[in-house]
Order: sequence, then structure tokens, then C-alpha cells
Amino acid sequence: MKDRNPFEPYIKEKREEKIEVTNSFLLKQEMFVDNSFSPFTQTDEKKQEQTFSFVEMPIPDTNGEESTDIIEIPEPVKEKRKGANLIVFSLLFLPSLFVLILIGTHSNTLISKQLLSILYVLFILFILLFISGIVLHANKENKLPAKSKVFKVLFSIFMFFYIVGCGSFSFIMYGPNKGFRDWLIPTAMTTMTHQYFATWFYDTETIESVLDQNTIIESGEDTDLNLISVGNLDFDATTYANAYEKEVLTKDKGNDVYKVIPIEGSGYKGHLVVVYDPARIKVATTKYLNVKGQYVTDMAADSKALVAINGGGFIDPNYSSNGGTPQGIVIQNGKVVSDRAYSKSGGLIGFTKDNKLILGKMTSKEALAKGVRDAVTFGPFLIVNGQKSFIKGNGGWGTAPRTAIGQRKDGIVLLLVVDGRTLKYPGADMVDLTEIMEKYGAYNAANLDGGTSSVMVFPEEKAKQFLKTKELQSHCRNKYCYINDPIDGGGSHETRWVATSIVVK
Repeated sequence: MKDRNPFEPYIKEKREEKIEVTNSFLLKQEMFVDNSFSPFTQTDEKKQEQTFSFVEMPIPDTNGEESTDIIEIPEPVKEKRKGANLIVFSLLFLPSLFVLILIGTHSNTLISKQLLSILYVLFILFILLFISGIVLHANKENKLPAKSKVFKVLFSIFMFFYIVGCGSFSFIMYGPNKGFRDWLIPTAMTTMTHQYFATWFYDTETIESVLDQNTIIESGEDTDLNLISVGNLDFDATTYANAYEKEVLTKDKGNDVYKVIPIEGSGYKGHLVVVYDPARIKVATTKYLNVKGQYVTDMAADSKALVAINGGGFIDPNYSSNGGTPQGIVIQNGKVVSDRAYSKSGGLIGFTKDNKLILGKMTSKEALAKGVRDAVTFGPFLIVNGQKSFIKGNGGWGTAPRTAIGQRKDGIVLLLVVDGRTLKYPGADMVDLTEIMEKYGAYNAANLDGGTSSVMVFPEEKAKQFLKTKELQSHCRNKYCYINDPIDGGGSHETRWVATSIVVK
């Protein structure tokens, strides 16, 4: 027997496999030492009998040529790796399946009952795979070969945000805190084109329940015109009831017709136009009435208006209207130009021949009998005869761009447009509109059409005071520009055609 170093390890041959090795190594190497030369002998027969898998790998020798080596992978390591793969595979699907099941159990609009049943089966299957992976991976006697640290870090970051994202979505949409759904459902259901944001995720019962908890209850009174005294103004006053009254009654130098006041609050910003002479307030309609609408900039240009805002609502069947057909009653210069039934909140919003804002639920004949000269239809009414409507929750209209009109007891008219649909400024609800109107002294006030329709328009020369140079091109038509930032349902900074507008001439 040739002499050798007794502490030099050698690889035990597997004669039954008839594998010849010249340069080989073990992933998990067992050391075998000749008992006759060393007291450090291998006595654990079970370890000696451990089963290995063999993988051939080319390894270059010292001469630059490739020779075949054998990688032996213990079976426990293979099972541990299989378990890790099952855990990762399951985690990639379980959070998404959980979210989809939650959506399917709360509404069958987006996910049918049949698909929901399939999702339940898949969820249970992946739970079983996850448990199996944990069982296989629980063997701690063997360690897996180390993977790239960069891969592990990136994968861990991905899984963290993925799981947290799915969990956050589920908690916000269906958790015990109802704040988000109380905002989402009314906001979506009062739009013309995006009610699916509510119906996809909630069933009819939930939507109706939320709307019942967020509603506005009007006083039911018609405007008492005797309480309004047009022209009773004191611009020489030296004391004011509050800072808001001072803003209203302090005219801009060189402009006796109107004044623009910037408005900003929690989640909204906009402009309030104070019109000192209510006789200048008129209703303009699209010249293609009942056919198609017009941009407010075009109506303002046709009317040679000093200021214009959008007016009442319009009929929008299947959410595909071009804005040409107005809702309810429209009166222009004492003539009824449109007369349709209207059963929603609010009603007629108009000015009488003695220039008083009138709010009420009435027919066109009743309106003419009361001396109404210009009117549109929309709502809800926010303040009637100094009494605010009862607002439950957010009023049931959600948060969005808004337009409103009001009149003080001294006859001054307030035209309000509020921007929305951005992260910083999502918009205003009925509570916000009512508070703004009340602060500036409105005795009667009503909500007008909002959303993408909400615009405030001035002649281009005046609009330059409010717009950046790059905005003049996109916001202007026919030498008139809207100074706010309307955003449509697709996220574009654009307004739309409407049927009516309120203009100051």
C-alpha cells in the first residue's frame, strides 16, 4: 500500500454508478479518514450512507482544457430548495387572489360569481402550496447555497411593496374605517362617466347605504324675495363685520363691475367673482340648443361677456351626451327656451326682473308668474333665506371641481368656481361650498353643474393676469380664456361642451 498523508481527504467512489472522477468536489463534503492512521475517525455510519445526486460540470484544467467534474447535491438540500421555491411562488399569487376575492364578495360587477368560485379554489390551492413549502424548508440541517445579494435585496423590496400594497388597498376599501368609501362612492356616483369606480368595488346595497349616510336635506322653502334689498351698498364703510365682508365691499381700483377673490381651503382652490350689479347677470345657451353644446368660452364670446361661468346640468343618456340638451327649465330674457321635468335635488335657479336670485321647485309657468327673466336648473340648494341646508356627511356629492352661485342680502352676486381632481386639490364637497358662500355673506346660494364642466371665463386680456404664457394657448378660444384648471375623466386638462352658462355683461 502506497504511503499517503493520513489527513488528506479523498472522495469515496460510487462503484455502482461507475463514475470516474479526476477533479471532483462536493457541495456538502463528507470527510473520510483511514482509521488506521488517525484517531479522528468517521463513526457515524448513517452519514457515510447519505444519498447524493450527481451533476456533471465542465471545469478547465491547468492546460486550459475542460475536464468533467461531479457536483454532488444532497437530497435534503434539494427538498429545502423546493420548499423555498414553493413559498416564493405562493406569495406571488396569494395577495392578489385575496384582493380579487374581497372585490368579488363585495360586488359582482367586476368579478362574476363563477369567477369568484374559481378564485376561492385557487386561493386554497396556493395556501396548501405555501404550507408544503414551509414544511420542506423547515429542515435546518442543510443550508442552501448563497444567492446573489443584489437579487435577494431587490426581490425582498418588491415583495414588501407588493404585499403592503395589496394589504393597504384591502384595508382602505373594505376595512373598518369607512372614510374612503364615504368619499369614493358619492364622488363617483355623481359623475356622468365614472360611476364604475363605485359599482366595480361595491354592491348596490352598500352604495345606497353610503349615499343615505351622505346626503343634503334642503329646507323646502322658496326664496323670500322681500328679504333681498338690491343696491343697499355701503362702499364708504370704515368698519366691517369680518374680513370676508371687507374683501367683498372693497372694490378693485378702476373696476366698478366685479372683483376676483382667490379662494383656497383644505383640498381645494378656486376663484370667487363678486358682481356688484345683479342686473348684469344673464343666462346664455348654446346656439345649437338640443343638438349639441358649446364651450363656455364660445358662449362668452357670443355674448361679449365680461365674466362667464358654466350653468345648469344637461341630459347625458349612457354618458355619451354632447351637452346640447339642458336639464329642467331654461329661461332666457323672459322666454322659456327649454322645459323638461326635473325631479332631482335643487330646482330652478334664476333672477327676477328686479334682479333678485330666486331658488325653488316650480314649473315654467310659475316661474314666469314670479317675474323670472333668466334661469337654469340644477342643485342642490345650499342656502335659502339665510338658512343652510342640512348636510349629512359630505352631502352625498363627494369631492370634485365645483361651480356655485349666490346672492347677498344687499344684492351682490357671488360666482364661485373651485378646481379639483389633483392630489393636492381633489376639490370641494357640499360642505365646502356652503361654508364659502356663508363666509362671504350669501343669503341664497345653489350648486351648479360641476366636474369637467366647471370653468370661469374672462376676455383674454383680463385672463392674462391669472394664466401663465404656456396656458394661454390651451385655455383660450375666440379671445376668451378660462382661468381655472378643469380636468376631464381621462386626466386631460380640458373642459367640455355644455348647454348653458351664466354671463356678466
